[in-house]
Amino acid sequence: MAHRREFLQQAAAGLAAVGIELPPQRRETPNGWAPVPWASDVVPARMGRKSKATGNAGMAICSHPLGTRAAVNILRAGGNACDAALACSVVQTVVEPHMTTITGVLSLLYYDASTRKVSYINGGMNVPLAGLPGLSAADRPTGRGAGVPGFWGGFEAALAKHGNKPRKEIMAAAIDLARNGFEIHPFLYAEMFAQLDTIGRYPEGRRIYMPKGTLLLPGEVLRQPEAADTLSRLAEEGSNYFYHGAFAKRYSEVVKAAGGVITPEDFARYEARFQEPARSTYRGYEVYGSPPPDNGGTHIVEALNLIEHLDLKRLGPATESAETLAWLVRITNEVMSAGGRQTDPRSHPVPLEIITSKEYARMRFELLRMSETIAAVNAPSPGSNHVTVIDAKGNVATILHSVMSLPWANGLFVNGITIAASGGHFNRVMPRPGDRASAYVAPNIIMKDGRPVLASGSPSVGLIANILQNTTNLLDFGLDIETSVHRPRFGGSSQALAGASYVEVDLDEKVRKDAAARGAKLHAVSPWHWINGAFEGIWVDQRSNTLTACGDPRRTSHAEAA
Repeated sequence: MAHRREFLQQAAAGLAAVGIELPPQRRETPNGWAPVPWASDVVPARMGRKSKATGNAGMAICSHPLGTRAAVNILRAGGNACDAALACSVVQTVVEPHMTTITGVLSLLYYDASTRKVSYINGGMNVPLAGLPGLSAADRPTGRGAGVPGFWGGFEAALAKHGNKPRKEIMAAAIDLARNGFEIHPFLYAEMFAQLDTIGRYPEGRRIYMPKGTLLLPGEVLRQPEAADTLSRLAEEGSNYFYHGAFAKRYSEVVKAAGGVITPEDFARYEARFQEPARSTYRGYEVYGSPPPDNGGTHIVEALNLIEHLDLKRLGPATESAETLAWLVRITNEVMSAGGRQTDPRSHPVPLEIITSKEYARMRFELLRMSETIAAVNAPSPGSNHVTVIDAKGNVATILHSVMSLPWANGLFVNGITIAASGGHFNRVMPRPGDRASAYVAPNIIMKDGRPVLASGSPSVGLIANILQNTTNLLDFGLDIETSVHRPRFGGSSQALAGASYVEVDLDEKVRKDAAARGAKLHAVSPWHWINGAFEGIWVDQRSNTLTACGDPRRTSHAEAA
């Protein structure tokens, strides 16, 4: 527990720096002094204003402080950026089970400082070989809504290609947290409460989250011994257990009993994909993003090609300029709408070189100037995590991993692990049986003169808009990353106002009204709205090699220097 005490002390100092005092860590009881539940892991796992972290020996940021700490510990023990990001990702499957799971997906964009090359590993989910004819939203709570998992395939492929630490060491923190427990933070509790009808549908869910017959509360310890056993077997046996052994067999049995069609053969044929990233330039920077079928990074490339036609320096940032806000809403909706028609390139070729070309962007921009407002895309349900790590040698790992659905959407578990209802993404565009889903996964790296200056990504359906606003804030307007993440933004598609984009109400009302007059359909929501994602970005000052990151106030994000 020493690492947790150290962590709490650092968290307290960080909160104090932004004017927030923690409650007392101990209280007097009839039996003497006892710890207060809030004086531990749960305290720093909070939404709201965050302070930035700076350093020169490495940096990690993700949406839970315990995940960030796992990454930093690996860096301090000599691991590289890939090792650290993977350690963080598997910890998040334990401490953020509402957002991610080892039955979901994991994809990595990686910059190797020794070769100065950027590469991509796709660990997305597959359609079962039997196919899913007639799949609809009504199938999501059933076994038909499950995909063939890619998380572990992406994890193992990334570790084999880029890592240098043994699997057991990388997974040790996650196994410890699953076995010995951690305090439930408010965001996790809120999702548990909201999904109580599915989380308690089957005995396994009730054993984990309702051990005494009622839902565990914030500050109580969540222990997942079955998940710890599963992770321990993975650490020992790897794919022999997950894709070719007992896990695949049991997963297939559970899914089939709930109406699904996944078989051990689907598991046995799964392979992570090694791909070239999408790439282009932006005002003298080099831009790299995830390629189809993880087309969110491609959308970042496409959008920046379009934004390049705007004189942003003259117009001002989206928080101050109605014209900029209206254009960014339109461009975001355009690339996401077009992306919704793209499928797995193995199902149907996607002309990536055309989509990311400057000539295509020029023609597209002219067409956008003549077109009417493009409606916001009603993207699949939220539920994802992002982690970005840079190590002391300058290697960069930025990973999206996810449950790809609402939390516990089907209530199904296998060996203590929630089964992701990831098949919701097949409803956007259905690949051929055995092929891979397309998804708005958006890891990206921006470079100057061949060296990274910014690496980022985001969870949630508002991730594309989130990344674009923060990227232009940093590159075009020179904002500090702490200032940028706390500024109001627009984001995901409204569930209450068809075709509208959410916009945080503290964005100047006149700017919002003027943007609406220019065609932007907006739905005002609370400040720092969680649906607008979390900018898990790290900025690199190339002159001093200083790394800077700041947790996004919309999530329980936390940045920490190694």
